[in-house]
Amino acid sequence: MSDTFKPQKNMIYPEMHVDTFRELIDTATAKFANKVAFTYKKDSTAKVPEYVHVTFKEHFEHVKALSTKLLDMGLEGKKVAIISHNQYPWPVSYMAINNGNMVSVPLDHLLPQNEIETSLIRSKAEAVVFDGKFLDTFKSIKEKNITNLKYYINMNADSHDEENGILSFWQLIEEGKILLANGNTAYDNIKIDPDKLSVLIFTSGTTGMSKAVMLSQRNICSNVSGMTTLIKAKDDDNILSFLPLHHTLECTATYLFCFFVGFEICYCDGLKHIAKNLVEYKISGMVCVPAVLEIMYRQIWKTIKQKKLEIPVKMMMALSNFLLFFHIDIRRKLFKSILDNLGGRLRTIIYGSASADIKVIKFFNSIGVVMIQGYGLTETSPVISAENDKYQKPGSAGRPQFCQDVKIANPDENGIGEITIKGPNVMLGYYEDEEKTKEVMIDGYFHTGDLGYIDKDGYLFVTGRIKDMIVLTSGKKIFPQEIETLLNESPYVVESFVYVAPNNQDRICAKLVYDAQNEIFQGKTEEEIYSFLKEEVKKVNTQIPKYKNVFDIKITTEPFIKTTTQKIKRFEEMKRL
Repeated sequence: MSDTFKPQKNMIYPEMHVDTFRELIDTATAKFANKVAFTYKKDSTAKVPEYVHVTFKEHFEHVKALSTKLLDMGLEGKKVAIISHNQYPWPVSYMAINNGNMVSVPLDHLLPQNEIETSLIRSKAEAVVFDGKFLDTFKSIKEKNITNLKYYINMNADSHDEENGILSFWQLIEEGKILLANGNTAYDNIKIDPDKLSVLIFTSGTTGMSKAVMLSQRNICSNVSGMTTLIKAKDDDNILSFLPLHHTLECTATYLFCFFVGFEICYCDGLKHIAKNLVEYKISGMVCVPAVLEIMYRQIWKTIKQKKLEIPVKMMMALSNFLLFFHIDIRRKLFKSILDNLGGRLRTIIYGSASADIKVIKFFNSIGVVMIQGYGLTETSPVISAENDKYQKPGSAGRPQFCQDVKIANPDENGIGEITIKGPNVMLGYYEDEEKTKEVMIDGYFHTGDLGYIDKDGYLFVTGRIKDMIVLTSGKKIFPQEIETLLNESPYVVESFVYVAPNNQDRICAKLVYDAQNEIFQGKTEEEIYSFLKEEVKKVNTQIPKYKNVFDIKITTEPFIKTTTQKIKRFEEMKRL
């Protein structure tokens, strides 16, 4: 293991430190009591929407009331699952469960019923708080009676359904308020152990194969505390929540961190409505994945091209970047019309889960939106490294958080090796799987399975997954994501998937997704489109060593199979091929 790197203090602001969710919500509520913490629409489909605004104090009251009621139901120390799209009852449930000394089990709302059942059985959950859209699913699960569930709580029901044994989330809160008014002190008497299992999260993939990650409140709060040293909130900051809340990136970065520092959290109407919601709520920040950035980037440039403004925009970008070198920042004035189409107030985008295209990062930076890339895994709560308000290096994943020790294990001649980490954010282990835990925890360091290197300035670069790495018969190594990034730079390639031919270990292939609606493809046969895209691949081949060249391609208009954070499920795609 390499010992050459000493972690730099990636810390530009004083740390706001908490160890538990109880400390987090108490601190935020005391500081921002009457400020709006959450905004959402009562009915997102209504032509004239009715907005609901919840203050920090009201959120705390909802959490305390629900937690008190759940404790009254005998759920202390039990596991409670949460499954829903992003909506206000999700954070209330999450905080009420964890602050009541229960274990929350956030589940992916896109799972089919059989995988929901498997997750519930594996986790031994005794209660579930679910999106009203899952009512029929949970009626079916209740009828089958193959799980440990005793309580079924519908987030969107106004009252209990006694006949079917389905409880109402909102009625439970009202009952909790009555208990509190009558002197129930169960919530106040709870003592939170920051190092005890508090959140159980299933990793991506089918639940039969996925690992269940055990996280403590100290694990997650160390990440939240670390983020306060990197990003400064303004009094009027708000954020759009649209990535799935069951994923640690969205839960930690959007809900817990932004709530802690006083942001207003606005709930998106759905992925298709991001652009509209940015304008509607006048959003100043967002947490997203590169796939969303790509869509935004392509849409902006499509509009620029339609208005025949490509050359003027590129000239303005060059001018603004030149002036920036002399600490003269006029970006937000120069690109006001573009920023207005993004709501006019967007100033920070935090992104992670995969590497973003450098040209996309540079574009947003050039128009005055600070791009902050982070890197991490569910097992690390999730952030390992991140850029900050002051220091960014496009293409890197920033520097390790100040409280973490990151080392590169067994580096090759280019300094590339496995990324390993030791710190307070590293998981407790995999639930009921000591063998897998021992495989990844070696000498106190968590082995991520990711390859990367740390440059002379302390920035971490992630080059790919060990299991995805292609090793040629010559011994040379190829990281598919590196070639995919170059292929995706083509305006005619929506996304790409690089793999090795099953019958030839030295032949690199690529599957390309193209947009049939693109005007360049109108009136062309599939053979002509294939030839056109083959030429795009040849351009990429001129930019990389010959041994990395892509020889064969397949083309399709069908999107790749992805996780809820838009990462390609490579194993599933290989099965398709």
